[in-house]
Amino acid sequence: MTHPSATAEDLREQIISDPDTILDDPEVMRALVAANERVMGTNIVDLRGIAMERLEHRLDRLEDTHRGVIAAAYENLAGTNQIHRAILALMEPLDFESFLSTLTTDVAGTLRVDAIRLVLETRQTEGTATPSRLGNALITTETGFIDSYLTLGRNVPLRQVTLRQVTPDTDAIYGDLAGDIHSEACLRLNLGPGRLPGMLVMGAEDPHQFKPTQGTDLLAFFGGVFERTMRRWLS
Repeated sequence: MTHPSATAEDLREQIISDPDTILDDPEVMRALVAANERVMGTNIVDLRGIAMERLEHRLDRLEDTHRGVIAAAYENLAGTNQIHRAILALMEPLDFESFLSTLTTDVAGTLRVDAIRLVLETRQTEGTATPSRLGNALITTETGFIDSYLTLGRNVPLRQVTLRQVTPDTDAIYGDLAGDIHSEACLRLNLGPGRLPGMLVMGAEDPHQFKPTQGTDLLAFFGGVFERTMRRWLS
């Protein structure tokens, strides 16, 4: 058997020749600091040990922040690719009917939403305020409906993109899916001079898919492309 003193001597020589083995191991360093504190006794404060402990906590926080930044970057990249694929799908159709069909199928699937609705205001005569549904994608409404829907009747500023958790109390937008929608993204559309505004609504069953605390840059970009595409169809 190997003599204990020989083993200790080999370990000592290994540590002296390659001290990084010890310094890079947090568990070993903590054990050494704890042993040093026990040797000094309870009446002596080891400032180096306290400083090391604080540095460890800072390093842990820095590593957590680093992981969070990387995760956010990957998520943002994935979201960007998602929006780009949806935009490419919008550019494929050669007629408006195919455009609406693509919106509710390919685009909805790419953006992973359960419903997409395009809402257009029209100058209807009084008494025809009920939204009219033209297929699964297109809804026409009276003037003022979009702003009222976005603000829920409250005196709040209008935003280009509104994200919120909802439980629709009518089927005006989602039809038979109204009971299954628990969050939505509403994109207000500027369809050009002399035209009434439009709105693109994306509904999801997941109540956490769209929340007010989320960023809206990518959806704002998608809305900008969509409204320019709509101007071409309307012209």
